[in-house]
Parts: sequence; C-alpha cells; structure tokens
Amino acid sequence: MNKLPVLDKTTIKYLRSLAHALKPVVRLGQNGLTEAVIQELDGALDHHELVKIKLSESAKTARQNQLNALCDAVDAISVQQIGHTATLFRRNAKKPVIELSLARD
Repeated sequence: MNKLPVLDKTTIKYLRSLAHALKPVVRLGQNGLTEAVIQELDGALDHHELVKIKLSESAKTARQNQLNALCDAVDAISVQQIGHTATLFRRNAKKPVIELSLARD
C-alpha cells in the first residue's frame, strides 16, 4: 500500500465541486465488498481519479466501516460521504487527470 497524501481543505472543496455532477460508477450490492467490486473500483480510479460509489449498508456505522475497508483496499481517500453515496479520490501517478494546483487558484 502506498502512503496516501494529506489533502488540505481547499483541495477537498475543489474535488467536491468536481464530483457534484458525477453519477455513481460502482455500486456495492448485497454481497458487499467483493474482489470484483475492488477490481472495478480500482480500474475506475485509474481512469477517472475521482469517482462516486453507492454503499449498500443501511446502518450508518456499517456504511462507514464499508467505506473505510474500501478505501484501504484501493488506496483511495474519501472526499465526501452523504447518505449512501461516497466520493473517492486516488491520484494517478503515471497520467494525472485532475490538476490539483487549480484548487489553490
């Protein structure tokens, strides 16, 4: 696992603004966190860097645990969680898609 960068409030706010128009690309079903879900999310993060996901658990603590496990599995940072929807970010080291320096302008 890579050491995840610490994002400042300005960067998080910028990422949240970019994520506003996104639709969830990965949905966790009744089987929860499976290898297929991890592979799908890993590919989506490689391609887009910023993705929305839908969590399946109904209890708030269970959703948070599910999100933490998912972030650990794919080395991503949780940018925002509202209800059953969460936004994850992982920088693509080879070919960055999102310019984080724009967050400071």
